[in-house]
Amino acid sequence: MKYLLAILCCITIGSCQQGQREQALTQLDKKLAREVTLKTVTEGDSVLHITTQHIWYNGEQIASKSDTIETAVMPNTWDSADSSATLSKVPIYVTIQ
Repeated sequence: MKYLLAILCCITIGSCQQGQREQALTQLDKKLAREVTLKTVTEGDSVLHITTQHIWYNGEQIASKSDTIETAVMPNTWDSADSSATLSKVPIYVTIQ
């Protein structure tokens, strides 16, 4: 678990420093890892929050799954909303348990 956390932290820090460039999967240790990709796609008045996971064990990909949550770009709330704040631009926080 400590190794997985360390790998995910390195990937996160590296991706922040690289801007929008992606790190090639060939650079990751595929012997034992869980790769998680978070992606936000805006389609019309909807925002797709896509999470994809690949699990590697003994150098082989043993599982892969993708989940999508769809929300409105500007959800209706009781509070007044800032017109520049949309769900396609919210920060992403990752919690590892």
